[in-house]
Amino acid sequence: MLTPTPDPRKALDEAGRQPERLAERRNLLQLVELRWLAVAGQLLTILIVHVLLQVRLPLRDMLTLLALLALFNGASWLRARLPVPVGNGELFAGLLVDVAVLTAQLHYSGGVSNPFVFVYLLQVALGSVLLRPRYVGALVAATTLGLLVLTFWSRPLVLAGTGPGALSGHYVGGLLVCFVLDASLLVIFIGRISRNLRQRDATLANLRQRAAEEEHIVRMGLLASGAAHELGTPLATISVILGDWARMAPFAAEPELREDIEEMQRQVARCKSIVGGILTSAGETRGDAPVETSLCAFLDALVSEWKRTRNAELAYQREGMDLPIISDTALQQMIGNVLDNALEAAPGAPLAFRAQWDEDTLTLRVQDRGPGFPPDILERLGTPYQSSKGTPGRGLGLFLSVNVARTLGGRIAAQNVPGGAEVTITLPLDALAPEKEDTDGA
Repeated sequence: MLTPTPDPRKALDEAGRQPERLAERRNLLQLVELRWLAVAGQLLTILIVHVLLQVRLPLRDMLTLLALLALFNGASWLRARLPVPVGNGELFAGLLVDVAVLTAQLHYSGGVSNPFVFVYLLQVALGSVLLRPRYVGALVAATTLGLLVLTFWSRPLVLAGTGPGALSGHYVGGLLVCFVLDASLLVIFIGRISRNLRQRDATLANLRQRAAEEEHIVRMGLLASGAAHELGTPLATISVILGDWARMAPFAAEPELREDIEEMQRQVARCKSIVGGILTSAGETRGDAPVETSLCAFLDALVSEWKRTRNAELAYQREGMDLPIISDTALQQMIGNVLDNALEAAPGAPLAFRAQWDEDTLTLRVQDRGPGFPPDILERLGTPYQSSKGTPGRGLGLFLSVNVARTLGGRIAAQNVPGGAEVTITLPLDALAPEKEDTDGA
């Protein structure tokens, strides 16, 4: 049964929304944390003012409001744990609840004469960072309306030491506490929210970079497929001509010429194999099912084929218990590209290829005895057309290898070592393992 091909644009849009959703969820959790601090701070302030300062407050009404705010915050905390995206409207609704509770608390404790009326500015500041412009305007209107309501309708707050033209000491002290509280919370929580937004932007930038690289790979795949079609006919013609030459008496009588023809035939066969692999990967010749093999057999066959076709010396070593995997053409090409790069960096010198794995991770190390990577290449490892060979258009092999490893959930790293350079490929074995059959027969 054929599996429908996913739409790349839809997949990219969905991936691009993930950082936004993650940032919204983290911001909701920040509001929940701030609201718990607000509940504790209001409770402490009410008790200090009522018990220590002997200022009579309607405790039942104010504590009821605190209880409702605590219940709402508990529900918000549970909502943040659900796998449903958090919308900007939900953050706005939460801030509206905070404004409404603050307005009610101030109504019972003096209205605009209460020094904690400036906590409205904290709500506006948080909204300006978290919300979209239309919600910010609505939040400013809500806080302004609350302030107007408190101006004309509130329960008076009687403070000791209040006289004409003078401010109560309690009022001044409350004003200072309010200022310190607002400033501290703004620094802490806006800093955290800004960090969430920076992480979101960094993730989006990485996704855009990956999208550009994948688009580049798609273009290269189309060009390679077209080139493979065009190369098929001339390669077949050359193969026929070389076969005729091998049977001609003047060439058959000369051992050196015969060896040259045989070498050319091997290279033409290799070119035809590469072209056939491109067409097969593009799905133009056949749709074979993935071949299940073992990790040891896969690596042994890959190394044997590479040594035979390149006629190069390779010190090969593997360590680990044999595991079942799926033989993947892209994986073969990725390892082959890394080995080819090492061979080109140090022609004629022996290479070292070591494979190690445990239950979770496969690690492949390729070491050459060349001059090593220049520092600028190491900084931009895997960027297309960045090559240490100084030839225009090179550097695509490592670029493709890096993207194949990334697609499989792994990575490629490079470093200079004494006597050469080393490239390390790290892959999760789960990405190579065959799919498990459904034991229920579904």
